[in-house]
Formats: sequence, structure tokens, C-alpha cells
Amino acid sequence: MENLFNIDFKRIPSFNDKEAAEREKNFELFLKRGFPNKKDENWKFSDLNYIIRKNFKNITNNDDYKFDEKIELINDFDHNKIILINGSLESCDLQFEESGKVTIESLKTFEGFYDKIKNNLDYLNKALSTGGFNLEVQKDYKCKKPIIIYNYFTVNLDNKIINNSNKIKLSQNSELTIIDYNIGGKSKFIKNTFEKINIDKGAVLKNIVLQKTKSDGYFYRNISGTQDYNSSYQNFILSSGLKFNKIEIDMNLAKEKSSCYILSGLNLSKEEHQEIKTQINHLAPNCKSYQKIKNVLESDSNGVYQGKIFVKDVAQKTDAYQLSKALILNDKAEFNAKPELEIYADDVKCSHGSTSGSIDADAIHYLMTRGIELRTAKKLLIKGFLNEIFDNIPEEKIRTFLEKSIAIQIDEIR
Repeated sequence: MENLFNIDFKRIPSFNDKEAAEREKNFELFLKRGFPNKKDENWKFSDLNYIIRKNFKNITNNDDYKFDEKIELINDFDHNKIILINGSLESCDLQFEESGKVTIESLKTFEGFYDKIKNNLDYLNKALSTGGFNLEVQKDYKCKKPIIIYNYFTVNLDNKIINNSNKIKLSQNSELTIIDYNIGGKSKFIKNTFEKINIDKGAVLKNIVLQKTKSDGYFYRNISGTQDYNSSYQNFILSSGLKFNKIEIDMNLAKEKSSCYILSGLNLSKEEHQEIKTQINHLAPNCKSYQKIKNVLESDSNGVYQGKIFVKDVAQKTDAYQLSKALILNDKAEFNAKPELEIYADDVKCSHGSTSGSIDADAIHYLMTRGIELRTAKKLLIKGFLNEIFDNIPEEKIRTFLEKSIAIQIDEIR
């Protein structure tokens, strides 16, 4: 494993000597274990060790880059802006919000950030994380406009590894919509991100992840969070276009009446591999979770969904639902689903399911008899399949923008 890495710790800013020593210690722990592989049940469908070794001969953390390009901003609706360059906070503009109600700054300390080690990428992130942000919304403040995080990657990232860490806190009765908008990524690089979320009583966080352009990047993102009484977390994953992407979400519904929604619509094409792995922990009564994962798979793409619902013995009146669906357009494409229920309460409503298949031939025939040619008919059905995800987004301008973005992706299908 050591011969794969060429890491220069002098390039990593540390807050003190103790942290610098901890970084090197964590890197040694990572090297002993290496990247996760299929022997780990959580990685049985996405053998990262094999994938990385197949595609990288040398990995370095060299962060010497120039950024002098102008980022093309979204003009479809008003929004606040955060700009990240290769994972580091470059600038922010909260022009639509009241002063002091929303704060964002570079992450200044990792103290208290990490929980127990969940996989070896945590050690790697502790060792090499150099960027990221700390975002907080104050009590009783409902953001007037969404925040778009322009996550931009420069062109000189071949064989580089980017590690960053983010914190998001919504105080009591606050509301925020974040759109992660990934731009660039023509280089072949690795991005390893850990994110900590705290949603206080009555707060609502919506997070939308969208990929603007195709990328040869290999992405891993770990999101862990805790929800208080009557809070809501909604995550919409629309990250089509990445060479490799695995998103792990681990949410604790810690107090009554909290709710968690995970919805995804992905259109995967040649040599693309994406996995969504979730664990929703119902730890209190009267909580709700809803997961719907949809994949359209063409060429030799690979889609994976592993979803677990855990219900503690005190979590009576739990309402938990998960469903994965895949449209498989090519015999070489592959979809793997592993739904799990672990329930210790007896008064619950929990269900899971998974379906996969090709496009309905009768529906294609129906459209063609009405003068629609085959390629267009196919795309109409794919669009209808994926657009159901947007029914849960109430903001019309955002929903229209997302539908337009997905339509562009679908148009690339042969």
C-alpha cells in the first residue's frame, strides 16, 4: 500500500504539533489496513481496493494549483453562493440572508468531529484532510433562498487525492436548502469527504446533490447526523456522471417525530459505478423514514443500493419505507440491491422492496403507434421514471431546474 502513495505532510496545514503527530499516526493506521475491499460486507459490491489499484499507480496530495477561471453560475433562480475549489473554501456570498443569521467559515478544528471508526477511509481523512467548511444557521431563522455550493475541481488533479471535512448545524426551528453542484473533474483523482450534520428541534434541512458535467473522479462521501424532536432531513441524490461514487448516509432519529427522506435518481452510462448505502436508525417513537432509489443503467454501468432500517425497542409507531428500482438498458449493466430491516419494537410499519427490469415493451409500442420514433419514446419513459423523484421538491423553480438538468443527461443516451 505504501508504494501507491507519495504523501508530503509538509503540504498539510496543522493547527498544532499534536495534530500533526495525530495525522501521521492515522496515516500509518490507514496503510496497515488499506482501502476497503469486498471482504468487508459494506463494500462487497464496490471493492474500492481493487478499483483504486486498477486505475491509479501513484497517489499524491500535491495541492499546488492555480485557480483563475470564471465559474458559470446558475441563473435559473436566486440563491446564495459558496465556492469550494478542490474541496477548500474559496469564498461565500450570503446576500439574500440577514446578517449574522447564517455563518460559514473554513473548518478550523477537527476536535469532536469524528465518531467511532466506521471504515478505513476515516483514518485517511483524519490524516490528510485540508479543506472543508463549518456552516451554521441560527435559532428560528428560515433561510430566504437556497445556498448553492459550487464544488469546482481544477484541471491538474491527475493522481491527486483530496480529503475534506464539513460540519452543518441547523439550530432550533431553522430551515435551509443546500444544493451541492459539482463542476469539472476531467482529471483522474480521488475525493474523500466526511460530513457531520446536526439538526435541532423543529429544524428542516434539504440537501440536493447534482453533477453538472461528467467526471473521471473517484468520489466517496460519508454523511452522519443526528436529528432532534420534529426535525426533518431530506437528501436528493442526482450525481449522474461520476466515474465512481459511493455515498454513505448514517442518520440517527434520536427524538420523537423526526423524519428522514433519501431519494435518488441516477442515469449511469459507460464504465460508471455508483453506490448509495444508508442506515436510518429509529431511536425514538413516532419517527418516519422514506427511501426511494431509482437507477437507469446503460452500457456496462454498475448501480448499487444497500439500505438498512434499524428500529430500537423503544421506537414504537415507527413508519419506515424503502424501495429501489432499476431500469436496465443493456445486458452488460448490473444492479445490486441489499435491503435490510433490524426491528426490536412490535408496533411498527416497516417495508422494503427492490425491482429491476427493462423498459416496458408495451409502453414503447403505444408511443410508437402515435408517431413517436423509438429513441424519443425510450427517452420519454426514462424521463418519467426518474422525474418522480422531483415530486417531493415543493420549490417550483428548483424543481424545474433539476428536471432540465436530468433531461440533458437523458439526451446523451444513445
